[in-house]
Amino acid sequence: MPPDQTPAETSPLTAAVRHVLPAVRADLEQLVRIPSVSADPAAAPYLQASADAVAVLLRQAGLPQVEVVAAGGSQPAVLAHRPAPPGAPTVLLYAHHDVQPAGLRADWDSDPFAPVVRDGRLYGRGAADDKAGIAVHLAALRAHGDALPVGVTVLIEGEEETGSPALGPFLDAYADRLKADVVVFADAVNWTADVPSLTTTLRGGASVVVEVRTLEHGLHSGLYGGPVPDALTVLCRLLATLHDDRGDVAVPGLTRGTGTGTPAPDLAEAQFRAEAGMLDGVALTGTGRLTDRLWTGPAIAVTGIDAPSVQEASNTLIPVARAKVSLRIAPGDDPARARDALAAHLRAHAPWGAQVSIEPGATAAPYAARSGGRAYAAAHAALAQAWGTPAVDMGAGGSIPFVTAYAARFPDAEILVTGVEDPDTRAHSGNESLHLPTFERACLAEALLLSHLGKC
Repeated sequence: MPPDQTPAETSPLTAAVRHVLPAVRADLEQLVRIPSVSADPAAAPYLQASADAVAVLLRQAGLPQVEVVAAGGSQPAVLAHRPAPPGAPTVLLYAHHDVQPAGLRADWDSDPFAPVVRDGRLYGRGAADDKAGIAVHLAALRAHGDALPVGVTVLIEGEEETGSPALGPFLDAYADRLKADVVVFADAVNWTADVPSLTTTLRGGASVVVEVRTLEHGLHSGLYGGPVPDALTVLCRLLATLHDDRGDVAVPGLTRGTGTGTPAPDLAEAQFRAEAGMLDGVALTGTGRLTDRLWTGPAIAVTGIDAPSVQEASNTLIPVARAKVSLRIAPGDDPARARDALAAHLRAHAPWGAQVSIEPGATAAPYAARSGGRAYAAAHAALAQAWGTPAVDMGAGGSIPFVTAYAARFPDAEILVTGVEDPDTRAHSGNESLHLPTFERACLAEALLLSHLGKC
């Protein structure tokens, strides 16, 4: 039977969570001040400082075994453990302490690494993605204290924002210490600030760099323009073939599903446009329900182009141009096969006989959770209690490499992907922020979840 789902407003555990929250939030702000940008080689000392700070916090939370670890050239991660009471399950709590680059300072209303609260939101790079996930784990551990009802392993990764490039060697090195009955990945978004969710599907990802060549060298555009195609124009025409006139992906052979297994409401278009920051008059692309387009359909975006800047441009026909193409793939698709389909499409649609070469990028597998198990029921009960409203099962358009790799390595573990963010978090963008009431509910939900799992 699932645990009691009545609201938890008056429970002792609620009081315990609220008691520890001020200190947990102060610790979160200290972590946000560390610019642990895993994509920046110059930030290596900050990655180490961030891992060391997390290790101290986990020791203070009562975990007797805490170590900063690495494997296969990975960034420093933190691995901690507390054994299970007799007969209780072991729960792996995951988050990551690395963050995205801050980007342009002009896109922020305040210093991205100087956390500040405005209108009930904590602003700063990593305040939500995913140092808030670390803070949620700390709150749950501190709220239970010495009465923790389950065994706990905590893994705080240090390179999730770069696609976890050393994930394979890392899992090989620490598989014995990472094995668990239930895994909680605190690195997703809730349906709204007032409605919680479990993320039950993740799209996978792949990328390629496409290069087109039309000339041995640049040419005067006045003397040769007309009959001679320049590489940048060719590249633009080639990239335009990736979508049809409605905005649906036009690459053949990619999987397109519908739904997440458990029905979820569709997104209201006006709200979605506002959350995305779309400009007036710009149309949404693609067809079908918005949730299907976001969660269970392929998506392609051009994320970078190598070509002369406008400021540096001269009247020259460009001989070579390159672009990075990002592909999101639906649950059930194979990332390597999908990447090959994208590459084949690009080769087949080169205008005017231009030479096309493809450099394949990294892949990430999609994921679909098994629902209906004891941990799934316990999570829904905890979320309903903490929020006072039932949780929605939803998909996510992004990828979490550790989720898919862990599921493949430990197929018997129940995996729960929970949310700390809300739709206005703006993770990876300027003015990233954490909605503090959502954060408090997420902390309570995880504390309740551990309690429920101890009774399963």
